Amino acid sequence: MQIFLARNNVQAGPYTLDQLNIMLTSGEVVLDDLIWHEGLDQWQRVGNLTNNQPYYRPAPIVSADNNDSIINNVTIFPEDSASTTGQDDKAVSLDRLYGKPERPAENAKNSKVDMTTNRQYTPNSNVSLNKSGAKKISDNDKVVGDVVLAPIMSRVLATALNGLLYVLAIFPLVMALTKMDVDYTKFQNIQDMDAAYQYSMTLMESIPSSTLMMSQVMVFGLFALQLVFITLRGQSLGKLITGIRVVDQTTHRLPSFTKLIGMRTLLLFIIYNLLFSFTSFLGFVVIIVHYYMASKSPENIGWHDKLAKTLVVKADSSQLVKKPKVK
Repeated sequence: MQIFLARNNVQAGPYTLDQLNIMLTSGEVVLDDLIWHEGLDQWQRVGNLTNNQPYYRPAPIVSADNNDSIINNVTIFPEDSASTTGQDDKAVSLDRLYGKPERPAENAKNSKVDMTTNRQYTPNSNVSLNKSGAKKISDNDKVVGDVVLAPIMSRVLATALNGLLYVLAIFPLVMALTKMDVDYTKFQNIQDMDAAYQYSMTLMESIPSSTLMMSQVMVFGLFALQLVFITLRGQSLGKLITGIRVVDQTTHRLPSFTKLIGMRTLLLFIIYNLLFSFTSFLGFVVIIVHYYMASKSPENIGWHDKLAKTLVVKADSSQLVKKPKVK
């Protein structure tokens, strides 16, 4: 079921039934908003369909002649009746319904007919009912409910920036190793990992303690900073720079701590650390697979997102607002 909502002559949607109920519970959609989906003859007041409860359970649609219809519960204006020849003479515009000045029809040639008034207007399905979450949306953007999906290239850039920050953190260590005669063949024998570990310990002992200390402080400082931003904002430093964020697939708000830190951060860190320990090639292949899956998905979902049930979207301040708990 595709559900459309409207407020002050602005249409939004389509939404799923689950998304509608989440927005009703949070107060983003109010009972005085208008709703339409297949099976309804006209726009209806949300509260009329939910019996003024913050939860919609679809039922057989009430006839348009029923006194509970939103169209029968508003004042009739002569100019509205005169302008709707052949239509229900009790219909009024959404602007009039909400007590606001009516706007003239724009670009009637390419516009659609308003279901309540037969007036013509150009609908915008990318408008969120939450005014605080208004975003600039381009023709190339993918919109899911009230969020705009992050472009794949922005996500790739964020990953590259995070990798660059890590390289900068270990730069003192890398510079020290370049001055040593390192036998890299010791790390190529996967079946003899113990020998590789012992050799790496020998190298670490040869590096000045001050250099090791500097690298450790920079690496742990970077990880701590990343965790703070991920926990509070759903953004790594790379995502913060590129203006994108991780949100829950259902609520479109910050995911739970388990999803955000447990699944998308610590578990992925362990997986990629193991992959790059065996061979850098394997690690990069898995990253490429992730972004290839995302590029082929309607909602840009890669295996990271499937694992944690999250979306990566363009960052907006409304996504940081916690939804109130249902009493």
